[in-house]
Amino acid sequence: QVQLVESGGGSVQAGGSLRLSCAASGDRYRRSVMAWFRQAPGKEREGVAAISYGGVTSYAEYVKGRFAISQDNAKNTLYLQMNSLKPEDSAMYYCAAGPIVPLDRRLVSSEYISWGQGTQVTASS
Repeated sequence: QVQLVESGGGSVQAGGSLRLSCAASGDRYRRSVMAWFRQAPGKEREGVAAISYGGVTSYAEYVKGRFAISQDNAKNTLYLQMNSLKPEDSAMYYCAAGPIVPLDRRLVSSEYISWGQGTQVTASS
């Protein structure tokens, strides 16, 4: 069993920054890979970034160079630093965790078995 609790969402002007956090607990194996996904109203959930326990990262093209995923394994916390936010980044952001996830599937939501409740991010122009 894995529990994930996101925080840090909010409303900012376009061009601004936010840092999301995800506090994780439970079965360490089931948290071997962690990721951030987002879902805007009327759209499908999409992958944003992922990181393995060893620190290998993956990013969606639409956030490369603007977002950075990181983790503090001692604190069991996942982060997403979001810079240069655009209105199209507005969505509910979810933290996800899974056991072994192949590198080429780390931004695929069906590979993850544990999810947080989400935190809203809004960037207005």
